[in-house]
Amino acid sequence: MTLAERLGHAFRDPALLERALTHRSAADPRKRMLDSNERLEFLGDRVLGLLIAEWLVQRFPEEREGDLGKRLATLCSQDVIAPIAERMGVAEALNVPPAEGRTGLRARATVLADALEAVLGALFLDGGLDPARQVVRREWADAMAADPRPRSSAKNRLQEWTLGKGLGLPEYRLVSTAGPPHAPVFVVSVRAEGREAEGMGESKRAAESAAAENWLKELEG
Repeated sequence: MTLAERLGHAFRDPALLERALTHRSAADPRKRMLDSNERLEFLGDRVLGLLIAEWLVQRFPEEREGDLGKRLATLCSQDVIAPIAERMGVAEALNVPPAEGRTGLRARATVLADALEAVLGALFLDGGLDPARQVVRREWADAMAADPRPRSSAKNRLQEWTLGKGLGLPEYRLVSTAGPPHAPVFVVSVRAEGREAEGMGESKRAAESAAAENWLKELEG
C-alpha cells in the first residue's frame, strides 16, 4: 500500500502532497526553497497538536491540565512521530536527491517526523481537520494506548530535580554543529550541580533532551 492510499484522502490539489514530501535538499533555490515541505511542516505541527489535544480531552475526562500536557508532549514528540512515519511509508515516498538518498537521509528521525507533520498540514489545507483527524486517530492509536501513565521529558525531569534541590535551572550550551544545513548534527552540553553531560541530536532540542537523559543516567547509575 502506498502512502497516498494509506492516507485515504483524494487530494483536490495533489501538489500539496507532493510539496509535503519534498525535503529541503530537493527544493529549488530559485524559488527560495518555498517548494519544500518546511512551511507545511510548520502548519502540520500545529494541526497535530490540536488533534491530539482534542483526543486527550475526550479520552481522559478526569485528568488535570498538567498530566494532559505531558501526554501531549509525548505523543507529539519525534520519538513517537518518526516510527509512525516509517510504518506509513513516508521514507519511500519522500523526495530527496539521489546522493542524499544514499546517505540515509530518508531514515533520519527528524526528517521522517517533519515530513509526516507536513503531510498533516497538506491534509488540513486540502480537506480541513476531518481527513487529518482520521489519519491521526488511526495511526496514533497504539501510541495513545501504550502507556496510561504520562511521563515527563528528560529535560523536565532534570529541571524538576534541580529545582527540588534548590539548585536553579540546568544550563545548556551548544558545543558544536556539523553536517550540511539540511541534515545537521548538534552536540549540546548540560551542566547541573557541578556536573556536565553531553548529548547529540538532529536538532538543538533533541540534543538537549539527549544531554538531559545522559545526565540523569549518571545520577541513577
